[in-house]
Amino acid sequence: MTGSLFVAALGLCLGTALVALVTPARARPLVAGLGTACAGAAGVASGGAALLGERWALWLPDLLPLAGVRLVLDSLGGVFVAVTGAVTVCAAIYGIGYARPAHGHALDNRVVQAAVPLFSGAMLLVPAAAGVSTFLLAWELMALTSLVLVVAEHKSRAEVASAGVWYAVMTHLGFAVVLAGLALFAAGAGGESFDQLRAAELSPAVRNVVFLATLAGFAAKAGIVPLHVWLPRAHPEAPSHVSALMSAAMVNMGVYGLVRVGLDLLGGGPQWWWLAVLGLGAVSALYGILQAVVSADLKRLLGYSTTENMGLVLVGVGSAGFFAASGTPMLAGLALTAALLHVVNHAGFKTLLFLGAGSVLRATGTRDLDTLGGLRTRMPYTTVLFAIGALCASALPPGNAFVSEWLLLQSLVHALPSSGVMGTVTMPLAVGVIALSAGLAVATFVKAFGIGFLARARSPEAERAVESPAPMLAGMGVAAASCALLALAPALVLPALTTSVTTVLPGVRPVSGLVTLRLTGVLGAISPLLIAVALVAAVVSVLAVLRLVAARRARRAARLWDCGAGPMSPRMEYTATSFAEPLQRVFDNVLAPESDVDVTPMKESAYLVERVEFHARVPDRVERRLYDPVLAAFAGLGRFATGLATGSVHRYLAYGFYALIGVLIVLAVLQ
Repeated sequence: MTGSLFVAALGLCLGTALVALVTPARARPLVAGLGTACAGAAGVASGGAALLGERWALWLPDLLPLAGVRLVLDSLGGVFVAVTGAVTVCAAIYGIGYARPAHGHALDNRVVQAAVPLFSGAMLLVPAAAGVSTFLLAWELMALTSLVLVVAEHKSRAEVASAGVWYAVMTHLGFAVVLAGLALFAAGAGGESFDQLRAAELSPAVRNVVFLATLAGFAAKAGIVPLHVWLPRAHPEAPSHVSALMSAAMVNMGVYGLVRVGLDLLGGGPQWWWLAVLGLGAVSALYGILQAVVSADLKRLLGYSTTENMGLVLVGVGSAGFFAASGTPMLAGLALTAALLHVVNHAGFKTLLFLGAGSVLRATGTRDLDTLGGLRTRMPYTTVLFAIGALCASALPPGNAFVSEWLLLQSLVHALPSSGVMGTVTMPLAVGVIALSAGLAVATFVKAFGIGFLARARSPEAERAVESPAPMLAGMGVAAASCALLALAPALVLPALTTSVTTVLPGVRPVSGLVTLRLTGVLGAISPLLIAVALVAAVVSVLAVLRLVAARRARRAARLWDCGAGPMSPRMEYTATSFAEPLQRVFDNVLAPESDVDVTPMKESAYLVERVEFHARVPDRVERRLYDPVLAAFAGLGRFATGLATGSVHRYLAYGFYALIGVLIVLAVLQ
């Protein structure tokens, strides 16, 4: 069943892409959306079958020259196939309504509609690849199709082209280092199949190079600091349902690659490998949420939130590898289970949030939180659905992220007695980072929801907003239902996740229970369903008491307190920038905000001011300090190189002659 469903999913992706190329424009979004949704559903089913223990393998020796195509879908790959399929279902249904013409542009052209199912199919292939050539082919197909979708609206906004360049460069640099690492691995193993890689006996130096190279490439795909710079650029500019696919599904492939290569194919490694992963994750979680909390661009905020959540996942993966190397397999299994559960939870609420942001963008034409507000009355369904996503992303009960972050904290806290000196120093710091990032996440999504949807509209665009069409609401509704199911009944997926953990950590089952989740080997238990019931009962009780008290008093209408200045206007409300300003002051040394005051005097006298303009921005400090000098150096090298091209044929022949002489000298010395 696993193989049949997986092949059906790939066939539906390819067939939908071909049909989208010939379908008339009026029916194209519907046909492509339904076909892609069916492919995603088949992916969910095939991944679920693999999680239940039905392993599937296929070798097609003649399909790819030299190496052939090797596919194996086990329980670890099944997690990522199922997650990708679920995100595809939501995004495809949503895209039926989102792709129709709006605000002077449309996403219903043939190339975009055909690229979406191909992108989904490539993401389904990556976790099923069982050979280096097959893996790299699927990885590159995923990169190319996603690049086509990122630049889909390049004719309507100049920023899209810039984002596409950044994304193309970063994703292909990541591909190059993954290629180098896996090629070295395959050369040392004497073969390119994953079974041969598992059995390889490599020297410690080669193992270190393979791990570090693949770590860099997979971290770039996951949006980990400092290789994250493409993510807050590409996600805001891509169509919103594509942003959901990238942020909720594609970035997971970086996590999959790290777990597959580091824990499975390399069989684990020394403690410093995993301390490096844990450190990168902790820095990414904290830096990502700091950038999110000060961002006023809704989709950019969500992009930085992805960096934060992928950082939390890497904290779990790094902790799992560290514990496995330290001889505490039960804690390793708990940390890896928490990481995989957070991958699933993040896919749910980030899909919902990006689709909600797209609904706002389609209705208002803007992503700027400072100009929104008042959407609660104009877009009630979108407001409720976005609120569910914001609650889940805040890691508060009864949200789904609360459970996975609680499990992660339990693995770190219980490590203190037995993790040695390095663990005693590292684990409390990791706990502090998770706690701080969780608090900042609450502030971030209180700002996003409160400023964007509540109070009064702060612009004519927000005042004219209308609710999104039914397909968009249906896509968001499926994502919201998934979040609610994961929040109230995580035990439905945890047994399957523990099965996938045993793929790389045999014999470890760290969590048990249905209603109450109990940790194995350490003291800890939690019941998300009972917590949710208690919270609902508390809210209902408080509302009932207030209603009884209010019923005994006569009501009277009174104007809100306005300091005697008259009715309050939207200009008196908090904006996203002013809401985040106190937190920005606290973290000034990290964020390094920039501000500028421009005073324009009157022509008649310099003592009379005509206009005062205040500009404030919070740049990406990593990009400013790391990437800007590198880009400036390459630009200088390019300007210098133009001097070599004078148009003289004699000079060009001399260049070739000197190059040939140099190569011959090098060969003579080496021999």
